[in-house]
Order: sequence, then structure tokens, then C-alpha cells
Amino acid sequence: MKTVPSQTIAAKTFHWVNVISVTIMLLSGLQIYNANPVFGGRGGVQIPPIFLLGGWLAGGRDWHFAAMNLFAANLLAYGLYVLITRRWKTRFVGVNDVKAMVLSRSPQRKAYAVHRLVYTAIVPALVGAIGSGLGMYKPAQFDWILKLALDDWQMLRIAHFMTVPIVLVFVVVHVALVWRVGARKLVASMFW
Repeated sequence: MKTVPSQTIAAKTFHWVNVISVTIMLLSGLQIYNANPVFGGRGGVQIPPIFLLGGWLAGGRDWHFAAMNLFAANLLAYGLYVLITRRWKTRFVGVNDVKAMVLSRSPQRKAYAVHRLVYTAIVPALVGAIGSGLGMYKPAQFDWILKLALDDWQMLRIAHFMTVPIVLVFVVVHVALVWRVGARKLVASMFW
């Protein structure tokens, strides 16, 4: 790729806020994990302190909730930005992308199509992460979320925990696809 598309300041801001908030949620979530017996935390396999944020269960929860609010606000702002600027037409998978994945001879066009598919597929995972998190954070206000988990608190925690590897795999695939299309320059343009 000879020219790298210029990213708007909004796109760069959304990426930075995501990196910061997801990192805080991951590290504080591991702190919560260490104090929680659901996945073997307390008394089971312990995550080393260097990968934790919060110092103890309540501290981990405080950091997690703060980052959750930042992440959710950023996601809402991004959603509005995509709607207002009509970028949804080029960000999410469409019929032409499915055809391109099968029929196109252009590797770049195929990469764009796969990227849109991956970008679209992360939406339900994010909805699941936020929904299951809200169900645990405010069970009285969002009791219908617990009912979706068949009134099983453990199932709700597992669903929330399982969104972590999905988001991490998305990040790796997202960066790899951006790298494939525009190499280091395109990846860097998302932040600088």
C-alpha cells in the first residue's frame, strides 16, 4: 500500500480510550479472578501480582467499574460517530464482502472483506460482555439479564469471563488484518 489513509482525530481517540480501558479491565478483572473461586482463583491457580490491578478484591472491582464506564461511554460515542458520519456503510460486513471473500482475486479486497466480517462479529461479543457485566454489577436493576442466564449466577460469571478471550482474539486478528493491508504505517495511523 503506497498511501495510508489519514485517520480522524476521533478514530485515534476511540482507539486510545479502548486500549486504556480494556487494559485496565483486563488487569483489574484478573485481580477479581484471584479473589474469586469460580475459576479456581482463591485457593487455585493464582495470577502473579505483576499482572493485577487493584491490590485486593474491592480495589480490583473499583478499577474494573471505572474502566467499564469509560469503555461503555467510548463505545456509545463511537456508535454515534459511526451513525452520524455514515461510516457504518464501510465498517460492517455486507453482501459484497461475502462475494469478495469467495470470488475476488485481489488479496487486498479479500482482506478488507474479512476485516469487516471480524469487525461485525465482535459486536455480539461486546454486547454479551457489557450485558453479563451489568447483570453481575447491578443484579436488582438488571434481573432480566440474570434470568437470561437461567437464574444461574455462575453461568453469568462464566459468560462474562468467556468474553475476555473473544475480545483478545479479536484484537490480534484486527491488528493482523490492518497490518496485512497497510503494514506498520496503517497500524500507527490509528494512534498517531
